[in-house]
Order: sequence, then structure tokens, then C-alpha cells
Amino acid sequence: MFTERFSHWRGVWNKGKLLFTVALICVSGFQAMAQKTEVDYVNPYMGNISHLLVPTYPTVHLPNSILRVYPERGDFTSDRIKGLPLVVTSHRGSSAFNLSPLSAGGRDLAPVLNYSYDQETINPYSYSVYLDQDQIDVHFAVAHQAAMYELNFEKDGNPQLIFNTRKGEVKWDGKGLSGSQDIGNNTKVYLYAEFDQQPSDIASLKNGQVSKSSEATGEQANLVLTFSGSNKKIKIRYGISFIDAVQAKANMNREIKNYDLAKVREYGKSVWNKALGKLKVEGDSENDKNIFYTSLYRTFERPVNISEDGRYFSAFDGKVHNDDGVPFFTDDWIWDSYRAHHPLNVLIDTKKEGNILQSFVRMSEQMDNFWLPTFPEINGDSRRMNSNHGVASILDAYEKGVRSFNVEEAYRAAKGAITEKTLAPWSGKPAGKMDKFFVEKGYIPALHPGEKEIYAEVDGFERRQPVAVTLGTSYDLWCLAQLAKHLGKTEDYDRFMKQSLNYRNIFNQETNFFHPKDEKGNFIEPFDYVFSGGQGAREYYGENNAWIYRWDVQHNIPDLINLMGGNQQFVKYLDDMFVQPLGRSKFDFYQQLPDHTGNVGQFSMANEPSLHIPYLYNYAGQPWKTQKRIKTLIKQWFRNDLMGVPGDEDGGGLSSFVVFSQLGFYPVTPGSGVYSIGSPFFEKASISLENGKTFTVLAKGASDKVKYIQSAKLNGKPLNKPEISHQEILIGGVLEFVMGDKANQNWGSK
Repeated sequence: MFTERFSHWRGVWNKGKLLFTVALICVSGFQAMAQKTEVDYVNPYMGNISHLLVPTYPTVHLPNSILRVYPERGDFTSDRIKGLPLVVTSHRGSSAFNLSPLSAGGRDLAPVLNYSYDQETINPYSYSVYLDQDQIDVHFAVAHQAAMYELNFEKDGNPQLIFNTRKGEVKWDGKGLSGSQDIGNNTKVYLYAEFDQQPSDIASLKNGQVSKSSEATGEQANLVLTFSGSNKKIKIRYGISFIDAVQAKANMNREIKNYDLAKVREYGKSVWNKALGKLKVEGDSENDKNIFYTSLYRTFERPVNISEDGRYFSAFDGKVHNDDGVPFFTDDWIWDSYRAHHPLNVLIDTKKEGNILQSFVRMSEQMDNFWLPTFPEINGDSRRMNSNHGVASILDAYEKGVRSFNVEEAYRAAKGAITEKTLAPWSGKPAGKMDKFFVEKGYIPALHPGEKEIYAEVDGFERRQPVAVTLGTSYDLWCLAQLAKHLGKTEDYDRFMKQSLNYRNIFNQETNFFHPKDEKGNFIEPFDYVFSGGQGAREYYGENNAWIYRWDVQHNIPDLINLMGGNQQFVKYLDDMFVQPLGRSKFDFYQQLPDHTGNVGQFSMANEPSLHIPYLYNYAGQPWKTQKRIKTLIKQWFRNDLMGVPGDEDGGGLSSFVVFSQLGFYPVTPGSGVYSIGSPFFEKASISLENGKTFTVLAKGASDKVKYIQSAKLNGKPLNKPEISHQEILIGGVLEFVMGDKANQNWGSK
């Protein structure tokens, strides 16, 4: 009896102990989740292995700041890193300066050392890595225009630091090290660094020989700083500038006043949480939060604010200017960013977007011709890609109430870029004979296979891209027309609205594709809508084939539906695209169309011209198909892993699509002031607006399976259309969805 009773009470005690232990674990788990902030969800490694072309880079920086770094390597699988980075001056560029630490005598000297590495940890505001063969523990933290390294040397021997510039100069002034590097177009980046201890020796390495010197110039100019072996820890603080080394030193002293790395880290983390915290999401899927906040983090890499203490160097005229209280932004690839990146800024960073657009105006004023930039970078406008989509960003902001930029001058610059500059891709030349043809005939003429180019303004590799340019310019002209209307320019409005229909001139009514025409008005025949056009389809399209450009009429989707024969036929053609096979082996397909990755049939999730396509079902009465597609595409192609980005992430171009889509809506037509509704990923998403109000999206039970909208309410009133206006969001309030696992094919269908 005693044994039975003892066993009974022991069982009760053990069960209680187990329940108590489980409770403790649960409490600990909830506490850990409660302590997790927005930046803790960011995974900079997402997409670091490319599917084909360029991987994402795990960039360490503060939002839209000058100082950006990442380990210099091919992609995540690279076995070596090239020194330690000090600043990257362009998205996807190489490090301008390089720091190579070593223990004296441990290895042969070189301007930049390659390192075996391990234990790497990267988050948006700090970096750490162990250089295992050299036994150096590295820690790094970044501010806006300054940063700090802490190096721990485990090997015997005096610590040494090699500071290298690829092309420029380095100099020791007795207290610190200054340097410069030429990054092209008469633009330089400058550096000033100080140390928590003074070096015992300073030398320079050239042609394999070390010589005593306190300065060096030219290719691979470097200084080798040797420190006493009595202290195995060296701390370095440095600033960078595009004005001069004096300003770099001022930036350093302003932002990093001592050698407290932890303080710099904490500041960086707080800055990131403030930026990312403008959007707060709640739901059961931690994985979705990782993808969301990682995507949001990538939208803050570009453009960069290059104002320094109220001044900035402009490569657009080679001069230093006062910014008059309006920061100057550059490094913005507009062809990639106008679709979703700029609209996202308007939504959550309205003031910043106004400053970016005023920067566009300043660039136009500073260049030889008063033309809007197309690809503004740190060292000037590179005039890449096709069309002049800056006008779309100007219209989109103005339509949504942004007034903190000179819209009259912006309009004049946009008009010049579209009507005075050539429409030929990758060119900054004035309009020529090809452009005259476009004005007279309403399309860019195409060459037959084997025909020689006759227009001087056309680039030999990029070609005419006649369909892509005709379609893109039609949209640009619509944007220009809307701006003209806002500004009371009636004659311009009428002219540009008429020209905005130019896409009709190349629509083939027999095939329902946009089809290249020659100068005589004849369609190019025979023609393959997958493979005609050579490398990147550039002879006719641009990076993507005809299946993608079939939908490139963002500004007049109802007319596109009519051209294709109405809603049912339009939806059929959309469906066909997602099931149409590649037509050749993957090897042959991607050899010709390397940007056209992330395929579902002929649809490409990897390139920006595709981003609006899944939302087009909304316009033809079948929004449930948009809901299905959006959930499927993001789950397939944007994942929290090393290959989790399907194509080139152009500094926010693709990622903005993910941010919008996970919130539940997307700007199909920048400049219209309207968002098209998809399928929300989170049970609750809150947007903190700059006017002090909050807009909340509720979707109880939303999940991978529960993805279909059954009904919706906006501020308590039924919403029966798959769209919402920007003005409705600005009012604040709640957009509430009732979700289900099977489609309600009636919701939003009318």
C-alpha cells in the first residue's frame, strides 16, 4: 500500500514537475519572441547564391547612408574574402578601400590579402568574422558616414595593417591616415582613419618591395602600419566622404567620438528598428516575417544620401554644393525602382521621396542638358536601360500629395528627357533620326535579321529594343500628360495623351502580341515570340521576351483588354503564359535570356517588367486568380535561404514587390494613385504614415492555404472591388478581409 501510494504521489510530482518545466520553456519562448525586434528578422544572406547572374550582397549599412560594406567575394560559396571592406561606392560595386590585417612574419605582404574565414555573422548594422588561418577575430559596426573595426590578433608577432586604394593616394599625417580613390568621371571617395594606439612603423609596398614611406600614390597605393606586439587588440575608427579627406575626418569625429564598438552597434540597431518599424506585421509564420523584413531592409540600400554637414559633391557637374537643408540623393537605377521602390517610399518615407525627386531636379540642372537622369550613380548618370521612367516617379509622388520638390522644373526635365534626348537605350545622345521616326510614325522601327544599323544613336550591343522602347515611352508620355494636366499645360496634355496610345501601332491583332515592325510598317516575319531578338531579345525587346512585354501597358489596361478581345480572352492569355513551356532546354533558354529566370512557364519572377503581371487578373474580373498567383509566386521564389531571390535584386527593385504583396496590395500603375489588391500574408499589418495616422490591414487566419478573400471592409463599409486608393490609406483606418481556403469567385469580379 505504501509503495503504491508513494508511486502515485511520485507520479503526480513528476507530472507537476514536467508541466512546470514545459511552462518555463513556453514562458522563455514567449519572452524570446517578445524581445525580437524588426531588424532581428532580417537575413542579409537571403539570395547570396545567384540562380544565374548576380547574387544579393549581405550589405552592412544604415538606411540610405553613404557608408556601405560587404565581404568582397563572388558569392556566398566563395572560399576566400579579399581583405576587409571600408566602403562600397555603388550598388554591387567593389570595395573602394581595403584593409588587410596580419601578424608580422605570418605571411607574404601584398596590397590586398586573401583570407580563409569562418564564423561569419552579418546583420544590417554590424559584421564579425574569424580569419582562421591568420587567427584574427574581426568585429565591425557602421554609422552613416563613419564606421569602426576592432581586430583581435591571436598569433605572436607585431600586428600589421595594410591600407590599400585601387587608384589614388594614402598618407600618414602623424595622427591618422588619409586616402582617396578615383572612381571615375572626376569623382573621388576620401577616407580618414585613426587608431586607439599609434603605429611603431609606417612603410609602403610596391612591386613586392617594402620601403619606409608615409605616403603612396598610383595603382594599388598602400601603407603598411606596424604596431607593438604588446597589445593584441587594435581599434580603428574612420570616416568617408565624397568632398575631401578633411570632411571625412569631420564625419568620423561627428559620428564615432571614441572607440566604443558596442555603442556604435546599439545605435545602428536602433536606427534600423526605427526605419523597419514603420511597418509592423503580426502572424503565426516567423518565416514570412523573415522574408518581409529582409525585403524591406533591401529597399533601404539605395538611393544614398550623400549630403555631408549641409554640402555634397555632385558628379553631375563636378562641383561641391550647399544642399540648403534638402539632402542630395543618388545611386538610383530608375528603370528598376520606379515600379515599386519609389511608390514604397511615397507610402512610408514621404519626406525622403520628396528629397529624392528634388535631387533629380538638381541633377538635371547640373548636367549639360536639362534632362531627367535615367541611372544616377555616385559618379554621374550612366544613362542605362531603356525609356525615361523618372517621370513616373515624379507623377506618382505628385498624384499622392507630395509637394516638397519643384514640380515645374521636374516636368521640364522629364519633357526634355523624352522629347529632346534620344530614346535609344543606353545612350545620352540628343534625339536623332530614329527619334524623328518615332514622332512621325508612332513607333520605333525594327531591323530584319541581318540588316545593318543605320542610326548613329543606337548602341552596338544594346540595339534598338524597338518594342520595349515603344511600350515604355508610351507609358512615359502618359505620365508626362498627367503632369501637364496638373500644371495646366493643356496643349502638352493633348499632345502627349495622343502619343501615349502609340503601343497600338505595334499590336499584332492576328497573334495578340506586341510585334516589331520595320520602317515600311510591316511586321517582322517569320517571328518567334520566345527566341527572336538575339541576346537578351535586345533586337526587339529588352532582357525579357515577347511573353513579358505582352503586358507592358501599365497606363491603359482596359484598352489592352479590349485589344485582346475582352476579359475572357485576356485571362486565357494570362493563363497561357504561366503554362507555356520554355521551348528549348534550360541551357539554351538561359544562354539567350539570362535575365529571364524565376520561370513559371514563360512568366519570369526575376525581372522587374514582370512584377505587375500577376495583378492583371483583377482588371479582367477574376481577382481570385491574382490571390492564388501572388501567394504561389512568393512562396516559390522568395524564400528565407541562400537562393531565396530569383534574379538580380537591383537595390530594392524586386524586394519592394515582396513588401507590397505581403502587405496585400501593389501599385500596378505608378502615377494613378491606386493600389491593386492581392492576398495579405499576415493577420495584421500596420503602416505608420508620416501624417501621424496609421493604416491597418487585418486578415484573420491568413496563411499559405487560407489565401482567398471572401469579403472585405474599408473602415467598416463593404469593399467590393480589388483596389484601394492612396488617399483612402492616408485617411488612416482599417482594411479588413475575411479569408478562406477556397476562392470566392464573385468578390471583386465586377
